[in-house]
Amino acid sequence: MSAVSISGRLIDLRIIPVLRFASRATAESAIDCLIEAGFETVEITLTTPDAIALIANLRKRLPSSFIVGAGTVLDLQSAQTCLDAGTDYLVSPSLVPGMAALAHTTQRACLTGGYTPAEILAAWRDGADIVKVFPAASGGPGHLAAVHAVFPDIPLCPTGGVSAANMTDYFKAGAAVVGVGNNIIDAKLLAAGDTTKVISHAQSFLRQAQSTKRNHGG
Repeated sequence: MSAVSISGRLIDLRIIPVLRFASRATAESAIDCLIEAGFETVEITLTTPDAIALIANLRKRLPSSFIVGAGTVLDLQSAQTCLDAGTDYLVSPSLVPGMAALAHTTQRACLTGGYTPAEILAAWRDGADIVKVFPAASGGPGHLAAVHAVFPDIPLCPTGGVSAANMTDYFKAGAAVVGVGNNIIDAKLLAAGDTTKVISHAQSFLRQAQSTKRNHGG
């Protein structure tokens, strides 16, 4: 895959689960449920214990059609480590100058974070394939609609506070794809080992995201 095809695939998938758990074991259980639910990408934040090893393991055991992301990448050294582990795309909550260029040297994609118009434009000019609007909850769908109006050609991915209750509003506001955090996994059910209900809960997000694609024309 190329950076363009990876970012295009993410936009087609409509939703990126962004996982941030206190243990690798919990993260692995959650990922297995997401895979069973039909998701074809997941973003592992570097705040997860053993995140690099987890990313490497996922890349080895899953087919190439499944896209593995590394999140909360804050510097170029961490970015290179993630690329070496086999991540398909890098995600940062803010601009890390040169990170997009580094990703592109190995045909990987980069989602750079920004919130204000200046930050979003800076992320795009630095080479971001998709700009992550973070934290989305601070301004909600209204903020996203406002920045989308002035940057209609920049694919935006609101992340941070996106839920089943407001996801459709973010797509209506112009989101190309959304990042959804741990609320995509019912933690209590996961801890109880009720994976059937965990999978069903996650599938409801996937169905909602795909329905907005049909209803609003992508």
